[in-house]
Amino acid sequence: AESFADDLPAEAIVSDVGSSKQSVAEALKASLPGALIIPAHPVAGTEKSGPSAGFETLFDGRWCILTPPAGAPENAVERLAIFWQSLGADVELMDAKHHDLVLAVTSHLPHLIAYTMVGVADDLSRVTDSEVIKYSAAGFRDFTRIAASDPTMWRDVFLNNKEATLEILGRFTEELFVLQRAIREGNGEHLHDYFTRTRSIRRSIIEAGQDTAAPNFGRTSSTKP
Repeated sequence: AESFADDLPAEAIVSDVGSSKQSVAEALKASLPGALIIPAHPVAGTEKSGPSAGFETLFDGRWCILTPPAGAPENAVERLAIFWQSLGADVELMDAKHHDLVLAVTSHLPHLIAYTMVGVADDLSRVTDSEVIKYSAAGFRDFTRIAASDPTMWRDVFLNNKEATLEILGRFTEELFVLQRAIREGNGEHLHDYFTRTRSIRRSIIEAGQDTAAPNFGRTSSTKP
């Protein structure tokens, strides 16, 4: 940002596409004093990175969250919203701090859990690599897909959304301890009630059009008969 600060037109809108908003907004504000900054986060993509991983329908029906600072001109926010809508996205406005908390739940912590679970399998010497690969059911298969994401990007995401990630990670740890105790004590009623409640959230994601119940979503068809 500092490298183009002197050449930035007065009417320009500075935006970004990162998944951590508050720290990025603060850094841009410090580097571009007086500039019109409206951060954005298109919630779309795959585990692949770089321009070659893009495709024509990448943003179709996906959300792009704008986090305009207080006092941002309405016409500028509308211009940026129209830009994203022209790419197929649905636009939502959100406070930057709240955005970081929401994404810690929906994206950042799931990636951290995926990296951890794959790491556990790698460290568990009593289960061989060949067994992990050969018998990967849907759950572990999906973990490995998420864990294939760019390590540099995710390192920076966690360091730049530290506060929200640690808050949600603490809550996750508490929930995990409760489930651990239920399993140890044979409390099937608690497990069943918990899984029933969380299953309804999964169904809501499908109903909202953010996924589909079709098998092998997002993958090519198997070549096996």
